[in-house]
Amino acid sequence: QVQLVESGGGLVQAGGSLRLACAASGRTFSSGAMGWCRQAPGKEREFVAAISWSAGNTYYIDSVKGRFTISRDNAKNTVYLPMNSLKPEDTSVYYCAARDNFNAFTVTATSWYRYWGQGTQVTVSS
Repeated sequence: QVQLVESGGGLVQAGGSLRLACAASGRTFSSGAMGWCRQAPGKEREFVAAISWSAGNTYYIDSVKGRFTISRDNAKNTVYLPMNSLKPEDTSVYYCAARDNFNAFTVTATSWYRYWGQGTQVTVSS
């Protein structure tokens, strides 16, 4: 059974930093990708960042480029998302997501992902 377990959320002031982590168990996604999506109250879930597991290619939504950096640790089957210069509009529940069979054309679509974590709250105060 595949499990994605997120950690690292919390409350931070604007301009601060947090580091999210997502540990996968039950399988590896060596031919796929892992990523992060977020959902704020009353809004649709949106893609934030992803990394292809084999090549390490990264993808970001424009609003986080230069502030968030996704990375992976193959040995730990874990993906990380350090978030810097956080803004109040980054406040959301952040979900880890994963899928096999990487596709560069669909990796930024929330609907492409097959496996999801339970989510971790990130709150940025102004």
